[in-house]
Amino acid sequence: MTPTLQTARLILLPLELADATQTQTLFPHWEIVRYIRNAVPWPYPPDGAYKFYRDITLPAVARGEEWAWTLRLKSAPQQLIGAISLFRSETDNRGFWLGLPWQKQGLMTEACDAVTDYWFEVLKFPVLRVPKAIANAGSRRISEKQGMRVIAREDRDYVSGRLPSEIWEITAEEWRQRKASLK
Repeated sequence: MTPTLQTARLILLPLELADATQTQTLFPHWEIVRYIRNAVPWPYPPDGAYKFYRDITLPAVARGEEWAWTLRLKSAPQQLIGAISLFRSETDNRGFWLGLPWQKQGLMTEACDAVTDYWFEVLKFPVLRVPKAIANAGSRRISEKQGMRVIAREDRDYVSGRLPSEIWEITAEEWRQRKASLK
């Protein structure tokens, strides 16, 4: 069961099928999808969010293979502003997107800190790995802020095409040391 998480400014609510309506409005923008893996159809279909949540995300959550949240500002909890997920996988453990009006405010860094802590402290995984396109500067900055490091480079397929990519990693021990140093 995916719990509700909170940060200074955000509430992370477990994703529900009803969230598809707001996702469908916010998600299908080139600036958001271009660096997401190419499993996302483009142009995005009118029922894309509903089908993805119903057929992919929520069944994976039910199987214990994924943990998925919507992001909401504490000041406006009815408004979905993005989403973040954790995945039980060898090289791809976290993915996220944030609506355009809320980007570049440090909100995704807050969300990433909360779910990374959940990954290590509740789920007890020993390592977190996240692939990303090298061109995705915003996502790379979040990994840098979290104390992650690049462990591999390879080409990967995204909505925008095949791009040079990096796999970033942090261990549970490194995460705990980072948290302790910030206190």
